[in-house]
Amino acid sequence: MIRLLSLLLVLAAPAALAQAPRENLPVPRFVSLRSEEVNLRTGPGVRYPVEWVYVRRQLPVEILQEFENWRRIRDRDGTEGWVHQSMLTGRRAAMVEGEMRNLRRRPEADAPVVARVEPGVVAAILECKDSWCRLETAGFRGWLPRTEIWGVYPNEAIK
Repeated sequence: MIRLLSLLLVLAAPAALAQAPRENLPVPRFVSLRSEEVNLRTGPGVRYPVEWVYVRRQLPVEILQEFENWRRIRDRDGTEGWVHQSMLTGRRAAMVEGEMRNLRRRPEADAPVVARVEPGVVAAILECKDSWCRLETAGFRGWLPRTEIWGVYPNEAIK
């Protein structure tokens, strides 16, 4: 029985660690929504009313403040509120801004166009270096200037 119990503890440990809040991460920082439906609350707890419900998985948001397992976030439109940390993921995403943009094969203004992406499209960030970010959306991979997306800081390197 002792052996079985210790095996269960070993198996349970990684799950518990995965749900524990991260410490020593910078604030502010960008993350994305983990779920298709995320409640934005007026305060850090389930007793606070839901002010907004996000229905877009991978939407990039910026963490502005942390309180226990709750994160105060801001979206692209400037809406702020609190979400439980389990509804967020460190997988980075970006939203295309402005107008129709050309996703390019290389991080060069004259590189061939891989796809055209509309404003509001959400894409996974694969990497960012210098003034360009490599993104993936709808099965297409390519580069956009970081000035054409929201979800990454001006000098932030992502690998």
